[in-house]
Amino acid sequence: MIIEKNIKQYIVFSEDSILNALRKISDNKSRVVFSVTESGAIEGILTDGDFRRWLVDQSEINLNKAVSEISNKSFIYAKEKQTTQEIQTLFSNKIEYVPILDDYGHLTAIGRARAKGINISGHIISDESPCFIIAEIGNNHNGSLDVAKHLIELAAESGSDCAKFQLRDLPSLYRNAGNANDASEDLGSQYTLDLLTKYQLTPDQMFEAFNHCERMGIIPLCTPWDKASVNILEQYGIEAYKIASADLTNLDLLEVLSKVGKPLICSTGMSREPEIKQSVEFLKRHGAPYALLHCNSTYPTPFKDVNLKYMARLKDIGDCVVGYSGHERGYHIPLAAVSMGAKIVEKHLTIDRTMEGNDHKISLLPSEFKHMVRSIREIEDSLGNNVMRQLTQGELMNRETLAKSLIVTHDLKQGEIITADAIDIKCPGQGLQPNRKAEIIGLPARRDLNAGDLLFESDLRDTTAKPRHYHFSRPWGIPVRYHDYRKMLDLIKPDFLEFHFSYKDLEVNLDDYFSEPLNIGLVVHSPELFAGDHVLDLCADDDNYRRRSIEELCRVVEMTRNLTRYFPAYNRPCIVTNIGGFTMDRPMAPELKEKMYARCVESIAEIDLSGVEIIPQTMPPFPWHFGGQRYHNLFVDPNEIVRFCRNNDFRVCLDVSHSKLACNHHGFSFQELIKKIGPYTAHLHMGDADGVDGEGLQIGDGDIDFRALMKDLDTFAPTATFIPEIWQGHKSNGEGFWIALNRLEVAGIVQ
Repeated sequence: MIIEKNIKQYIVFSEDSILNALRKISDNKSRVVFSVTESGAIEGILTDGDFRRWLVDQSEINLNKAVSEISNKSFIYAKEKQTTQEIQTLFSNKIEYVPILDDYGHLTAIGRARAKGINISGHIISDESPCFIIAEIGNNHNGSLDVAKHLIELAAESGSDCAKFQLRDLPSLYRNAGNANDASEDLGSQYTLDLLTKYQLTPDQMFEAFNHCERMGIIPLCTPWDKASVNILEQYGIEAYKIASADLTNLDLLEVLSKVGKPLICSTGMSREPEIKQSVEFLKRHGAPYALLHCNSTYPTPFKDVNLKYMARLKDIGDCVVGYSGHERGYHIPLAAVSMGAKIVEKHLTIDRTMEGNDHKISLLPSEFKHMVRSIREIEDSLGNNVMRQLTQGELMNRETLAKSLIVTHDLKQGEIITADAIDIKCPGQGLQPNRKAEIIGLPARRDLNAGDLLFESDLRDTTAKPRHYHFSRPWGIPVRYHDYRKMLDLIKPDFLEFHFSYKDLEVNLDDYFSEPLNIGLVVHSPELFAGDHVLDLCADDDNYRRRSIEELCRVVEMTRNLTRYFPAYNRPCIVTNIGGFTMDRPMAPELKEKMYARCVESIAEIDLSGVEIIPQTMPPFPWHFGGQRYHNLFVDPNEIVRFCRNNDFRVCLDVSHSKLACNHHGFSFQELIKKIGPYTAHLHMGDADGVDGEGLQIGDGDIDFRALMKDLDTFAPTATFIPEIWQGHKSNGEGFWIALNRLEVAGIVQ
């Protein structure tokens, strides 16, 4: 059990609406709120289960009712005067939270049966949360408030969650009243006292440092070394405390801090296991919310003494969140700790390792700290889960290219039985994987098959999606290549075709594929990749690289102009282009992006665009470039896109899958993005999206609400044309496209 005295996150007023109570339940992630009167007296309890039960009984739902109308008035509670052991007896399988009241019925604390983590300033630290990263400034400010503020700024810039300091009341802490000139003290104590006397911040300076943390958007924490320092920090209102390794066995100090009722992060360096167990039991008896940090208190710690595996033992002992506080050289050990489950990492930060003071020598420099934080986040991204092995979009792309699939060895008529000798295994992996061979043998051919044809999932099913006549309120088309556009036109009658070029397509003789003009429209999608692994980038810093990109895009423009003689209905076709602006290892610094946009405009200005229109494509944050992920920086942010279009008289291709991924990653509102970009949209690529990099999914298989999207597009981009941009939608005679068009029609773009 723990007793939480920081209860603001759990409280709603009795006259608050049910909707506000639900928001509070969602925010505190504890599935419960306590309803109180204006005087603070408890009125009732509302859990998510209470709400669901109320919901089932209602014929009409009104979430604006007062929470007091549905809160549970029959609840178990405890009195402040009761011991933690007495409160402990009130919990059961059904009772996880017990309100603790004073003699007037005011809610003063909340008992929890078990702690899934700790909450510091709204930052929940649990086994499911990201690692909480503490930049330990300690006394590395060397007594200078200006240096302390600079270190806070560096900690915030690094991506740390917290900057931590230390506070000592030397007269009460030391037996000699903190006399640094006491010749009777041992050398080590004398050295430490001399440093502390010279380099302590005053309480007022410490408070100003804490305020600067708040201004910089990171949490201030502090280690109090004595009761007097606790009193000072309570005057400020610090949200949580760090317990130094040296004080883990100081039960008197632990008792003072337990009564305060705030989260405690406890380092375990210098303590034997029985001592750790004793302190854990002490904290449990007092109902203190706590986490334990594995630590070795030598400066620097030899790698052989770190013993990271003990962190798992520490978790068993504490039955709590665990982390790592490191004093070794470098930052690779904290990275290993995170991979082993550390949910808190603490490392010292300095601006100069040669400064006076023992902590400087084992501290990280700002650039190192920043690299550590970034590496921790990358490791967290990479950990995933142990539930399932899921193929990423990039793996699927490489599987298509590198793996093998089932093909037919000779012609088969529809209805003929597929025998073992009619199947072979060949590259590429665009059809059924070889392990499906037994499933296809003995089935009748669902369609006429020619020697060398790939077999698909649809060849295993009795029914497949078929093309038909579709009804949309805007022009629509499908993506095609030179080799398959005729077959597609035999199946459907789109308003236009969107030709997706490879760089090899720029070398073909069009007369080999076209014999007469077509009475439909034309859109072209430029290649991204060109010969020699050249990825189109009109914004490249390298001028030679940029000039090559301009030349390649000129070839695309020329081929598009040549195509128009076969598509007389469109006298100015659009060319969808990914204009570049990607980086390989990490996102581009924001201050560089305007320069890149300007370079893009300069590059396009060098191209003769008579008869065509370049429309840059909106991009995802992590595009897959031929099976490998990169970082994209331009045409991701809706405000940047609008500014670019308005200032340079451009329109865009709004790829809704790409832009939904951008919203998922950056926290943009998807509806607001559509509202902003819609008026500048010439053309739409319609596909679903999942997470931050699952692009081009089938309609309805991802995160997008297509009914809402279609309504917004009718309002903000009513004239934009569209295609279904479904990854590998052309397989099995375009089955993916037919499914997408069916679902889009149902979603609401109907005349």
